[in-house]
Amino acid sequence: MVSGLHPRRLNEALAAMADPGVIALAGGTDLMVGETETERRFLYLHNVREMRGLRETPDHLVVGAATTFTEVLESPLAPPLLKEAVSGVASPAVRNAGTVGGNVANGSPKADSALVLMVVDAVLLIASARGERLLPVADFYLGGKKVDLASDELIVEIRLPKSRLAPHYYCKVGGRRALAISRLSFAGLFRQERGRIRHLAAAFGAVTDVIFRDRCLESMLVGLEIPEAKKLRQDFLAAYGAALVPTSGRVSKEYRRSVALNLLGDFLTVFGV
Repeated sequence: MVSGLHPRRLNEALAAMADPGVIALAGGTDLMVGETETERRFLYLHNVREMRGLRETPDHLVVGAATTFTEVLESPLAPPLLKEAVSGVASPAVRNAGTVGGNVANGSPKADSALVLMVVDAVLLIASARGERLLPVADFYLGGKKVDLASDELIVEIRLPKSRLAPHYYCKVGGRRALAISRLSFAGLFRQERGRIRHLAAAFGAVTDVIFRDRCLESMLVGLEIPEAKKLRQDFLAAYGAALVPTSGRVSKEYRRSVALNLLGDFLTVFGV
């Protein structure tokens, strides 16, 4: 038997989460794919006001965890990179129901919006009846689809630093043009000032068991003028080739590494490196 709770305020939802028999559900597009139990109580989050919509603060773009992909696409506040990524999520019906928070909580390295959150250094606001905490999205993923989220906790909102919303490069490689699960995806940020690289970030989805990002390797080019960076291009790509250890799956490890490095190289070329 399936029953449900329909809170409208966050404090009501957090109080309900203290019951171990309750399962949080926003869009349900991931949860309903899995095996269901005969007895469960769903906590429907789509009416919780504090978890919906997009808003700005002086330093961040804040996305409510129960905000749907369609709402992101329709919002004038959403950055182009996030819109580009979520526009490729499944079908219109799934985008109408699926939520950003659910995509993150799923823990999959193939999650389209999670790739963007990783490359922009997003921070999660996580809460329970016991209190709340802020956690960088990079620390949320523990590997093997495990995440740092207690059974009584909810992701309430995702904070994207405005300072990280630099010019971007994005590509998703799938088996077909639509309704495709990522074989591999890549997002890169690149900002230069007066011919010198001030910020570079590169994140790879569906390559390893977590979204891959290496800040140490990124720093190889940060601070350099473009001609200096060009001289280090091959060393930079070789370093990534050594660091990337793909998992096996629907496609071979060799394919994943090759495509990942090709996308990284194209990203550099687009920005003149």
